[in-house]
Amino acid sequence: MSADLWDDAAPPPEMDDAVLPVWDEPVPLTGNRVLRDFPSHTFPSWVREFVEAVAEETQTPVDLAGCVALSVLATAAGGRAVVHIRGNWREPTNLFTVTALPPANRKSAVFDLLTGPIFDAEKQLKTATAPAIAEAQMTARIAKEAAERAAAKAASADAGQRDALVQTAVDMAQTAEAVAIPVEPQLLADDATAETVISRMAEQGGRISVMSAEGEIFDIIAGRYSGTPNMGPFLKGHAGDRLRVDRQTRKEYIDHPALTMGLCVQPQVLDDIGRIKGGRGRGLLGRFLYSLPESMVGRRKSAPAPIPAGAREAYTQRIIDLTLFLADWTDPAVLQLTPDADAALLAFQDRVEPKLAARGGAFGHISDWAGKLVGATARIAGLLHLAEHAREAHTRPVTAETVSAAIELGEYFAIHALAVFDRMGADPTVARATTVLESLRQHDGADISKRDLLMKLSRSEFATVADLEPALGLLEDHGWVRIQPVQRTGGRGRPPSPRYLIHPRLHGAGTG
Repeated sequence: MSADLWDDAAPPPEMDDAVLPVWDEPVPLTGNRVLRDFPSHTFPSWVREFVEAVAEETQTPVDLAGCVALSVLATAAGGRAVVHIRGNWREPTNLFTVTALPPANRKSAVFDLLTGPIFDAEKQLKTATAPAIAEAQMTARIAKEAAERAAAKAASADAGQRDALVQTAVDMAQTAEAVAIPVEPQLLADDATAETVISRMAEQGGRISVMSAEGEIFDIIAGRYSGTPNMGPFLKGHAGDRLRVDRQTRKEYIDHPALTMGLCVQPQVLDDIGRIKGGRGRGLLGRFLYSLPESMVGRRKSAPAPIPAGAREAYTQRIIDLTLFLADWTDPAVLQLTPDADAALLAFQDRVEPKLAARGGAFGHISDWAGKLVGATARIAGLLHLAEHAREAHTRPVTAETVSAAIELGEYFAIHALAVFDRMGADPTVARATTVLESLRQHDGADISKRDLLMKLSRSEFATVADLEPALGLLEDHGWVRIQPVQRTGGRGRPPSPRYLIHPRLHGAGTG
C-alpha cells in the first residue's frame, strides 16, 4: 500500500462509478507495504554517528546497526532502570529485537562492532570482582577444612565430650556453607537453552542478554533439545514477571528478570518462527521489535568511508561507562516522565488504540503485538534517556522530545511488524483470500457463483459459506472481484447464488 498507516489524512472523495473504467488495477493482498527507513536521527548524537558510520563502512542498511544499538543499550541498562509512566504502570528497559537480512549482508561484522564495548565492560567487571571471588573461595575452603577437622575430632572423642564437639562441628559446617562466593560477571550469552537462560539470570542478579547474528535461539525455543517449545523463561524475562524453578535438581528464584535479545536472522527464519507451536497464542512473537530492511547486496560501494576514530571511541567509552555505572544497582533507577512527555505518550496511546480493533483496525490481526507497542515505545524512551544522560539519567525526567523520538521509532517498528506478520500469514482472512484468488485464477469463466466457488475449495478450510464471505469481501475491496446484482425470477424455491465477476488480469487479459 502506498500510504503510510500513520498518516491520518482523510481519504480522497469517491468518484462517480459512471466515469470509472470497467476495471481498475487490483491492489495486492500482501507484500506491497511501503516500509520506513530506520530513523537514526532519533538517537543521541554519539549513538547516531557511530550507527551511521558502521552502516557506511560495512555497506549494510542502517536498520541493522540501529536495532543492534538499541539492544546494546538495553544490555547496558541490564534491568537496572525502569520507566514510570503513570499510576502503577512501569516498563523495564530490556528489549527483544530481530532484524531479517539475507546471507552475505555482513551481519557478524556489524554485531562485532556494536557489541564490542559490552564485552569490554564485561572484562572490566570480571577484573574488578576477581579479588573478591578469590578471597571468598579461600575463606570457604578454610572454613570447610576446619569443619571437617572438627567433625573428625568429634567422631573420635570420648562420650562425655562428644556432644559438645559435635555441636561445634555443626556450627563450623554451617559457617562454611554460609560463605557466599560471588559469581563471575557475565552480560552476554549465546546459543543458550531455556534452562541456561534461567540459570544465567539467577546468577547475574536477574539479567542476561542474548545477542546473535544467527537465529539458532528460535530453534532452541521451539524445542531443539527438549522436543517441546519452552517459552516461559523468555516470556517472563521480557515482561519482568517473577520466575521460579522448583525442581529436585535445582531451585532458582528471580523476582525481576530482565532478558534482552538482539538477533539478526535470514528472512526464511521469520516464516519458521511463525510456525512455532504456541508462539502467537502465548505471546512470544508479540514481544519482538521487527525490522525488515532492504539488502544492499548488489549496490555496495567498493571503498566506503571508514568509521571515524572519534565516533568509535565515544561510542565505546559511553557504553562501557553506562554498563559499569548501573552494574551494581540493586533497586532499579526509576525514570520519570515530564508532564509534556506523559501527554505525548498518552496521545500516541490514543492513536494506537483504534487501530487495535478486530474489525477495520490496521493492527486488528496483530493486536498481540500492537497491544504492547506503547509499552515498547516507553522502554525505548527510557533507553534514549539513559544514552543521553548516563550517570545523571535517574536525576532528570524524560522529556517530551525524547518520547517523541521513541514514538518515531515505535512507528517504524509497527510498519515493519505488519510486513513481517504478512510473511507469517498472521491474518487468516488474507490467507484465505489468497487461497480463493488462486482458485479463481484456475477458473475458466469470466464470472462464478458463490456456490460454485465454494465447491472448488477445500472443505477443511471453507466448511460453510460463512467461512468464504470474509475472503470474498476482502477480494472485492482490493478490486479482484465484483459482485453482480442477484436476478430474482419471482418464483418459489431457493434464490440464485450471488455471482462475482473476476478481474481479467487473473486470466491474462488487459485491465480495460
